[in-house]
Amino acid sequence: MRPVSVWQWSPQGLLLCLLCNSCLGSPSPSTVPEKKASSQELRFRLAGFPRKPFEGRVEIQRAGEWGTICDDDFTLQAAHVLCRELGFTEATGWTHSAKYGPGTGRIWLDNLSCRGTEQSVTECASRGWGNSDCTHDEDAGVICKDERLPGFSDSNVIEARVRLKGGAHPGEGRVEVLKAGTWGTVCDRKWDLQAASVVCRELGFGSAREALTGARMGQGMGAVHLSEVRCSGQEPSLWKCPHKNITAEDCSHSQDAAVRCNLPHTGVEAKIRLSGGRSRHEGRVEVQIGGPGSLRWGLICGDDWGTLEAMVVCRQLGLGYASHGLQETWYWDSGNITEVVMSGVRCRGTELSLDQCAHHGTHVACKRTGTHFTAGVICSETASDLLLHSALVQETAYIEDRPLHMLYCAAEENCLASSARSANWPYGHRRLLRFSSQIHNLGRADFRPKAGRHSWVWHECHGHYHSMDIFTHYDILTPNGTKVAEGHKASFCLEDTECQEDVSKRYECANFGEQGITVGCWDLYRHDIDCQWIDITDVKPGNYILQVVINPNFEVAESDFTNNAMKCNCKYDGHRIWVHNCHIGDAFSEEANRRFERYPGQTSNQII
Repeated sequence: MRPVSVWQWSPQGLLLCLLCNSCLGSPSPSTVPEKKASSQELRFRLAGFPRKPFEGRVEIQRAGEWGTICDDDFTLQAAHVLCRELGFTEATGWTHSAKYGPGTGRIWLDNLSCRGTEQSVTECASRGWGNSDCTHDEDAGVICKDERLPGFSDSNVIEARVRLKGGAHPGEGRVEVLKAGTWGTVCDRKWDLQAASVVCRELGFGSAREALTGARMGQGMGAVHLSEVRCSGQEPSLWKCPHKNITAEDCSHSQDAAVRCNLPHTGVEAKIRLSGGRSRHEGRVEVQIGGPGSLRWGLICGDDWGTLEAMVVCRQLGLGYASHGLQETWYWDSGNITEVVMSGVRCRGTELSLDQCAHHGTHVACKRTGTHFTAGVICSETASDLLLHSALVQETAYIEDRPLHMLYCAAEENCLASSARSANWPYGHRRLLRFSSQIHNLGRADFRPKAGRHSWVWHECHGHYHSMDIFTHYDILTPNGTKVAEGHKASFCLEDTECQEDVSKRYECANFGEQGITVGCWDLYRHDIDCQWIDITDVKPGNYILQVVINPNFEVAESDFTNNAMKCNCKYDGHRIWVHNCHIGDAFSEEANRRFERYPGQTSNQII
């Protein structure tokens, strides 16, 4: 994803911070270092939403009870200490006013004052454990540097990140839990509002509004970890509720449980609106800017506007997912709003509102002027969700030395490494890593190419149309992420190869037919077709990561982009290749992913 600035100070924000008690707090009483509890008696975790694994609301467990830290007198020095307690090297920032949502239970620390060099938070000064005049609206959070302390033992750190996937709105989604470093789903047998409320509170929301069954938020992949969960509603974690550990035969992903949580009203939907569309789900995007007494509505420059930005707009408006992000809106009536007030918008796609995305600020720079070239969106309550069958990649991977005289069409479609241009055609060969790709649609809407049939491109050499120029990226990476070989696959034929028992095929490529992948079906690109490979002719022997990314340019909207990548460990000795440990990119815990990336390789054909 494109990098954006997550934390930006404005002069107004700094002024508010200087004047507001929620930043600095009222004058604190005399504070002394609190050493009654040792760090070994405490446990730490990051919680809240939305967040990355190295940021969140700080929660401490003391005497068996979880609680938070008030933001009064909180500083970057305190954040440094807490990030080290959590196993990170240092902090890069901190947050106030419950940025990651208000916690529950005790507020353990208030007026926390640290020098930044303390070995434990117990060495910092505070009002004392449990002595606070704050509310959870003042819960502090930290943003740690994404770098672990060497040799850090995380026995005192709780790995929560239960998580919600596939939801259209904040606080809703398919419930997934972490077990033995791997994420899995929860079966909907006996799933009720009490269990859903435990999930919502664990994630930093309020109680649950709905407990959903029957994979209403899409189907997961991998293991189903829990079934017949029975909660009283007061448990601190879903794992504390009585439950049944199940086998694969007990429950299928068509029974994945989901939740909708109660969220506080934020009013963010009042700062944005759509105009000119045929329904309330589409239109030109208009945003409200200015301060009290000078509020006005304006348009957004369409330059580089895409699916990720549209996703944030639809979420902010409560209209579900983005079906399209449009850079031109000439076919929608502009009304009387003509001023472009925002440009350079860059979103990760997970933000709750557009003002959390990076943009040019007060300086508006737009390559194409006029109301016809402003940003628009089309929203939908459902979306597709593509996942790669990782086990099949592992089972089908092999090396082929293919003669150059058989690769003319592949070269025309740029499916070979750049060094192939200087090869002695038609003599010699290229070394190709081949494998099959089976791509499932587990969302709630069919996956369709961005462009209609009228704009598909005919490729004479292979004798077929391309409905998407780049449908999949294939890469060989070093353990530190350096790319040493790459490939790509255009979608010359998106169709329903096979489907689940109760689903009928809808898309077939023959005779210039409609292309797509139906919900509950999958498309198979076999290992023996052209361009279903990575050209590794120039790759030296060593240990690598094989990475496959579906829909890499976010051309088509999905309910979840975080599961579009698949990774495998691989060892190449110059003659053979071993591919194993293949998994969807977000299937592991953060620590398990780090172990995966530090994989030392194999000494023989026995996997270690």
